[in-house]
Amino acid sequence: MPPTGQEGRRARPRGLPRRAARFVGRTLWNEFRGIVADPVVRLLRRGPGALLLGCVACVGVIFFHAIAQYPVGATVVRVLGGVQGDLPLWLALLRTPVSLYVPALDLPVWAGLTSLFLAFALAELALGRARTLAVAYATTLAGTLAARVMIALGPGWWGLGLPPEAGRVLDTGPSAAVVGLFTYMAVTRRAPVLFTLTGGSMVWESIAVPNLAGREHLVAVGAAIVLAVAHGRLRRPPIRDLRRARECGPVPVPPARASDTE
Repeated sequence: MPPTGQEGRRARPRGLPRRAARFVGRTLWNEFRGIVADPVVRLLRRGPGALLLGCVACVGVIFFHAIAQYPVGATVVRVLGGVQGDLPLWLALLRTPVSLYVPALDLPVWAGLTSLFLAFALAELALGRARTLAVAYATTLAGTLAARVMIALGPGWWGLGLPPEAGRVLDTGPSAAVVGLFTYMAVTRRAPVLFTLTGGSMVWESIAVPNLAGREHLVAVGAAIVLAVAHGRLRRPPIRDLRRARECGPVPVPPARASDTE
């Protein structure tokens, strides 16, 4: 018989912290399995070749940073991967894939290599190579196009618009792709801690340093959420198909013929 009266009121507060602790423990354990344990198991099965995207991203950033230290190299980097808001749209789209490997001028290169490698390596192990590249490019492109829209709006618009001077700011770097990959993995793998750390840090960045990069990072977070939700909807079977399967029941198996058993 369940406790009643004062005993019931005393048992409920005692059981609530225990259930909350179990919920938190299960959540952290599932997140650890989805973000850390499963990728490590896949790495052991596939070998070092599974880290190709992370290595290529780091090598590309180091290469473009090294040649940009010389006048001729800086010109080559700007022509190949320099994206700005005042460029023609076709030229910005042409340079966007290379701009992922061109480090931003106002950020230290070596400090961001760890997060860059982790984002691409974990995403390749958890999502696959093709989907990792698609998410990285889509989130970067979303931030670049959003910046052009903000500049076109101009100052005002409840703080959404940007002045024309923002169109001359060099808009390069893999940070939007890193933020997008972490956010996408957090949503698809149901990792609330990773999602809070990624999204919260981007919100804090946009408030503490209200610049173009902070806004693009927020757009990258939003684009990654949309992509993750859309991917989950596409993989989930429609409700009406599930209802039909339940109504029809199991598929009958035809009886075996005598010739089949001989």
